[in-house]
Amino acid sequence: MFQLNDDFLNSIGLNDMPEDQKKPFLQHIYSELEMRVGTKLSDGMSDDQLEEFGNIIDRNDAVIVGWLQKYAPDYYNDESFSKIQEATGLDVNDAALRAEYAATKWLEVNRPDYKDVVAQVMNEIKNEVASNRDAILGNTAA
Repeated sequence: MFQLNDDFLNSIGLNDMPEDQKKPFLQHIYSELEMRVGTKLSDGMSDDQLEEFGNIIDRNDAVIVGWLQKYAPDYYNDESFSKIQEATGLDVNDAALRAEYAATKWLEVNRPDYKDVVAQVMNEIKNEVASNRDAILGNTAA
């Protein structure tokens, strides 16, 4: 997967961006990515699916626990769960960890193409930013 960091900025030719503007710019890119991916992933989903995923994203623990019991009853032993736990450092019984895992697993079950969608959208954003590199750098210098 990709990371939004200095390497990302270098890859799109924004390595000369002032230091104090890098973090806000990367946060903007992340927000844009999240919005566009969400829009694409929601296309074709039923209202029930959207509501269920919304409850998972909103960390409704009752919905999360019920969903996990149905679709991933042995989630503690799932390698993906272990990776998320390791990356976040959260306790294995933490509701936030359970929510992160459930959101990822929900996408695997309901939108198995979600990684491709993220990659496609990320490439679109990279191309847009790269094609506007001079304007972006000109605006940051002003």
